[in-house]
Amino acid sequence: MNELHLAYLSLGSNIEPESNLPKAARLLAQHGQVGKISSVWETKPVGGGGGGNYLNACLEYETSLSQTALKENVLRPIETQLGRKRSADKFAPRTIDIDILVFDGEIVGERWLAQAFVVVPLAEILPEIQTPAAGETIQEIAARLRREVWMETRPLALG
Repeated sequence: MNELHLAYLSLGSNIEPESNLPKAARLLAQHGQVGKISSVWETKPVGGGGGGNYLNACLEYETSLSQTALKENVLRPIETQLGRKRSADKFAPRTIDIDILVFDGEIVGERWLAQAFVVVPLAEILPEIQTPAAGETIQEIAARLRREVWMETRPLALG
């Protein structure tokens, strides 16, 4: 029997996000088990990439794939299927962006810990995980970032 892994994923879109976020969640469900899903949050684009506001959410995802296999065999193909075009401009508008935030209880990368559009939705479904460096919980970081950035929840069902 395959070992199951628990991942927490961030989803974001500012090109037709009302349809692309639910589509991404449905496609993910074809390859693994979607668990808890955060609220959908509207945020302004970061880094001057242009385009409209983003809709962002996080979800819990159970998979038999390794972290690398999940990224290469599920996440990237879903992004491609939904029309994601990668360019040198990492702030360019996008149909969908799916990132692994936490895999088997380990935080993946740390860049996103300063990004309210990632941390605030994650705090809804995984509030108590602590960052390795600062020892703060995601909930504590989210509360701090939430005071610094405009964000609003949007009524959009992903499940």
